[in-house]
Amino acid sequence: MQERIQKVMAQCGYCSRRKAEELIAAHKVKVNGHPALIGQKVDPNRDIITVGEERIYYDRKKEQLYLMMYKPRGYITTTSDEKGRRCVMDLLPELSTRVYPIGRLDVNSEGLLLFTSDGTFANDMMHPSRHVSKTYRVTVRQDVTDEIAAQLAAGVYIDGRKTAPAEVRVLSKAEGRVVMEVVIREGRNRQVRKMCESVGLEVARLKRTAIGPLRLGMLKPGEVRQLSKEELRAIRAAVKKPERK
Repeated sequence: MQERIQKVMAQCGYCSRRKAEELIAAHKVKVNGHPALIGQKVDPNRDIITVGEERIYYDRKKEQLYLMMYKPRGYITTTSDEKGRRCVMDLLPELSTRVYPIGRLDVNSEGLLLFTSDGTFANDMMHPSRHVSKTYRVTVRQDVTDEIAAQLAAGVYIDGRKTAPAEVRVLSKAEGRVVMEVVIREGRNRQVRKMCESVGLEVARLKRTAIGPLRLGMLKPGEVRQLSKEELRAIRAAVKKPERK
């Protein structure tokens, strides 16, 4: 059985397909002692795949893990950091299977973050064609008029490209403080912060409260738990498959 190497690396639970492609492009991956190429076909049951000195093992019977975390502020979403900063991986309990985060939350943001050992699931969740919704509770220091809310909902230009339509609802207003709920279906870098900045809003707090049907609920900062079977079925159903042409 031959598969593309980045897919095999994801299925083995080593990393996501996107991260695998980055490692291959950086010449850190070898197949049978030779540098790997993106898209190269390999047989995971016969070929020896290594990243640096570490060999990747393929176990079709391995149980996959699906976790949710309340990421606190002050942690970066990465598996390790050369600068010694606190990583979300530091908050995970000891696990029998290697997992990695699905997507990102920047260091100053908090809230729902998913982890898995299932590379196919991670790829489906992150792929822009799947349109998985992400809900944020955003606190800003300036007033949010109906016009500004309408602008954010219709789409604004960030990094030279217009954002897709969003759902924007003002939850509460106080002097010097407005709380909004923003729902997006894209995964661009620091998107909600940049959307707010584009209309002159300064973000004081950003918390992701839901991904598709999965909600943060009563989870506390730093806490981690497994997804239930019902939650896993619900999020799989929410992932839209691309239309065949």
